[in-house]
Amino acid sequence: MTSQIIYKSDLRTEAVHLQSGTMIETDAPTDNQGKGERFSPTDLVAVALGTCMVTTMAIKAKTMGILLDGTRVDVTKIMVSDPRRIGKLVAHVHFPTGISDDEKTREIMERTARTCPVERSLHPDIELDMQFNWG
Repeated sequence: MTSQIIYKSDLRTEAVHLQSGTMIETDAPTDNQGKGERFSPTDLVAVALGTCMVTTMAIKAKTMGILLDGTRVDVTKIMVSDPRRIGKLVAHVHFPTGISDDEKTREIMERTARTCPVERSLHPDIELDMQFNWG
């Protein structure tokens, strides 16, 4: 098992990562009967995309002798209805100044992010908007 999830009450869950013992809670969003006091499950999909993008880029960068420290990913989740689902994910990557002025390195980093495991696992109906801002 990877994690254990317990429904607490009032549309809140608690998820424990079994290997590390770390815990996260979720709430239903305010537009769907929840309190919105924690990430919603669909927020976590957006977070998973952004963290996967930057993590896979950092793994690749490490093999190239590049540090991506300070790189930021801003993610936005856009819901649609009928049926209610994630319709679009926006991920804008912001690299600190001086990470790379080399076009080939930029290409490699962007391709790595665009093919991360989470991106590859998303339903094809989810529109993706990925942008990369270099310094």
